[in-house]
Amino acid sequence: MAARGHVQDPNDRRLRPIYDYLDNGNNKMAIQQADKLLKKHKDLHCAKVLKAIGLQRTGKQDEAYALAQEVAALEPTDDNSLQALTILYREMHRPELVTKLYEAAVKKVPNSEEYHSHLFMAYARVGEYKKMQQSISAQDENLSKTMFLPLAERMVEKMVKEDKIEAEAEVELYYMILERLEKYKEALDVVRGKLGEKLTSELQSRENKCMAMYKKLHRWPECNALARRLLLKNSDDWQFYITYFDSVFQLIDESWTPPAEEEHSLEGEVHCSIEQAVNFIEERITEESKSSRPLRGPYLAKLELIRRLRHRGCNDEYKLGDPEELMFQYFKKFGDKPCCFTDLKVFVDLLPPSQYTKFIRQLLDVIPLAAAAENEVALPGDIKALQQHLCVVQLSRLLGIYHAMEKKQKLAVVRELMLRYRHGLEFGKSCLKTELQFSDYYCLLAVHLLLDLWLEGEEAAVWQCLTLLEEGLSHSPSNAQFKLLLIRIYCRLGAFEPVSELYSSLDAKHIQHDTIGYLLTRYAGSLGHYAAASQSCNFALRFFHSNQKDTSEYIIQAYKYGAFEKIPEFIAFRNRLNSSLHFAQVRTERMLLDLLLEANISTSLEESIKSMSLSPEEDDIPWKDLRDNRDLTVLFSWDPKDRDISEEHRKLSLEEETLWLRIRSLTLRLVSGLPTLGHTIQPKNSEKTAENGVSSKIDTIRALLQQLEAAVDSGKKFLEQKIQYPVLGPPPTRMAGFFSNGSCQCQTSLFYLVSDIYELDTNGLEDSAEIQERIGNSFKSLVERLTDLFNKCKGDLIEVRDGTLKTHPNLLENLVFFVETISIALWVSSYCDSVLRPFKSNLQKKKKKKKESSVAMPPVFTHFLDYVTELQTLTSNVIDHIKGLEIILTALKLEELSFKDTLLLQEEKKFTKTVQGKVQSSYHHSVQEIGELLKKRLDTIKKLKI
Repeated sequence: MAARGHVQDPNDRRLRPIYDYLDNGNNKMAIQQADKLLKKHKDLHCAKVLKAIGLQRTGKQDEAYALAQEVAALEPTDDNSLQALTILYREMHRPELVTKLYEAAVKKVPNSEEYHSHLFMAYARVGEYKKMQQSISAQDENLSKTMFLPLAERMVEKMVKEDKIEAEAEVELYYMILERLEKYKEALDVVRGKLGEKLTSELQSRENKCMAMYKKLHRWPECNALARRLLLKNSDDWQFYITYFDSVFQLIDESWTPPAEEEHSLEGEVHCSIEQAVNFIEERITEESKSSRPLRGPYLAKLELIRRLRHRGCNDEYKLGDPEELMFQYFKKFGDKPCCFTDLKVFVDLLPPSQYTKFIRQLLDVIPLAAAAENEVALPGDIKALQQHLCVVQLSRLLGIYHAMEKKQKLAVVRELMLRYRHGLEFGKSCLKTELQFSDYYCLLAVHLLLDLWLEGEEAAVWQCLTLLEEGLSHSPSNAQFKLLLIRIYCRLGAFEPVSELYSSLDAKHIQHDTIGYLLTRYAGSLGHYAAASQSCNFALRFFHSNQKDTSEYIIQAYKYGAFEKIPEFIAFRNRLNSSLHFAQVRTERMLLDLLLEANISTSLEESIKSMSLSPEEDDIPWKDLRDNRDLTVLFSWDPKDRDISEEHRKLSLEEETLWLRIRSLTLRLVSGLPTLGHTIQPKNSEKTAENGVSSKIDTIRALLQQLEAAVDSGKKFLEQKIQYPVLGPPPTRMAGFFSNGSCQCQTSLFYLVSDIYELDTNGLEDSAEIQERIGNSFKSLVERLTDLFNKCKGDLIEVRDGTLKTHPNLLENLVFFVETISIALWVSSYCDSVLRPFKSNLQKKKKKKKESSVAMPPVFTHFLDYVTELQTLTSNVIDHIKGLEIILTALKLEELSFKDTLLLQEEKKFTKTVQGKVQSSYHHSVQEIGELLKKRLDTIKKLKI
């Protein structure tokens, strides 16, 4: 509970038992104790608040709130009451009440620094809940530059003159103010001056700030001299090599020459020629050779300088040596380090393609490998040799040597890599379960080769991929790359069931729910695993919602401890997550999923939409600020540049995801508009319809429908480009399937039907023959379209061809789209029903009055009844089809498959059976869940009898 030891007050002694009961979770006793105390001391405000906390924790929120407001109305200023009320309001999730509390306290005790501090923190917290404060508008930005920042600057300057600046945080704050005011010269003077001596908490904090200001001021001589000086201190600091090279070439471009008499610059000697840069790097390498610990920086700097000289078209690169030889020497020195590959990856462009094979052979020649017999594979004798060999294999893949091979050669390489993988496991026998095996990369590289074969049409290769990955995972259960690849491949095959377990075993933390969550949420719902889809959306949404609370706390802590430079970072972080593409997608898909599973089944559509606070007019997606936070390189790739994921792929993927999100968001808003239309019961052209807002609701629906048409057109144009992403790049959206299987046309027609039914409702049955005919035709074409969609769901989900298994995930996705479309059809039919039912009862009343046996029934009733009957028949047929699929999937005896491929060892066959079993079970569950949902929908169709 609240810190209360410092209050030397008899009341504190009286309150202590209540605090203890609350701390121990004994809320009932706390309430009783508070009541006892209040009988004797009626004005002890804090006791009332503590009683309210007890009531809040026992679920009596209303009583707790009433008691709290009673005390708050008295505007208390004693510490105990204020702290207790703060705790209570926080538990009630009402932080805005804390601000009112401390505003009143500050008015009464204006000199209390503590209350001012609490009020400030309360404001910071509420900033999170006020949507307006989440994104600072350009106007505010302007205001901060013209008014707030100059004011802050003057306040800090006054402190400097009075020599009151003591803490490092105060210097940081002064630097931040000057930087934001773009007073870079003044900021530099602060850092270089006496105040800069206080910047000690971070390594090289002062130097880094100086460097940043020199760059802003384009003072390249100082940049160069400072980088040179820091490299003399530590020749392994890569960031300063980059600055050193940048500044050298800037000075060359500006034809800068050092002054004859004076110092070169504020920071000392400046290098301004290629000659000096070459000599400087050579000196660093000479120095490195004397070092007790080998340093990579100087050697890589030499390659970086060659790369830059080549890029600029200079002829001086020969002075530094041959890149191939330099890389070879680098490999000899650092080849046994796992970082060797990533270091050299950046510079392979310096090699001419004709030299690739020779270069790889040269590297292989220096690795100590020994073969047991003449024709056997030469294997490494220790971990160092294994690491060196692994580095060469990775480089071979990167240089495209494996890509150029034929199928037979590729399979031979796969065999060799798996042999090396299994041999390498010997070195990791003592590894813990949480550690990776030294030879894991061999297995991953073998899988990448098999994926190449699969894309070339070799169906069996994908099963071998899964087999090898499952085997790898059994030896290295913490290898995230194995799990991520398994997730991608299972999803490509349409099997979601094993994916949930794999993803949860990744133990994704915090921000990862945004960066890699797409691997899960993209496929969960679309493969018919509705329960798992709900769960995966919950994972992501829980993170996004807790982030909104947590970041406020981080900001408050940063204020408290003077870490001012972190505050803008936290605010930017919060805004980035609030504008996350993934967040918007998960929110939209989760609401559509909830409607699909519940609307008009367990609750009415109207209630479902109400509980989600959905409104067709409101669009809460920040379209202009959407941020793509997905990590598209989370899967390792050793592909050459032309086959790897490019910046262009990222842009296209973001465009596709945004288009698909727009279609889904508009669909959701259109569905949410159905209950708002209601039945008007107004006569033809009545003015009341405009007054009660219903006509404006239909205008909203029609406007949304136009937007949906436009979004669909944009989506179709996008798909005309026929973009192929790399196999491990971003997964494509469901948009292509949505258009090709006819769901799109069905859903759009349904929303147009709503508009027609509304027109019939306002015009009445008389003089509406044309509308009725239009509605009748819509019903007919809808049944035809839904039947076409069902025909695209027919076929075996899993089939055995020549002893190899082939899955058809597109059929599963079509089935899911069918269920969604039939659900929308039923929600629209319910609206039709609500309009036609009153018309029918009115007609029957007239019939009784006139006592006529044959009042002609308008055709719309027959059209609707025929339509509902056909919907019922169609849904029953789909349910029968699904039962048939279940029987086939259950009867499919996968273990009897003959494994043609003699590549599979006995132990691999065991994993293959596991993999195929998982896929079969996943399809079975998908079909079961889809079937169950359709049965519930069939029950709702049966109720549609006007």
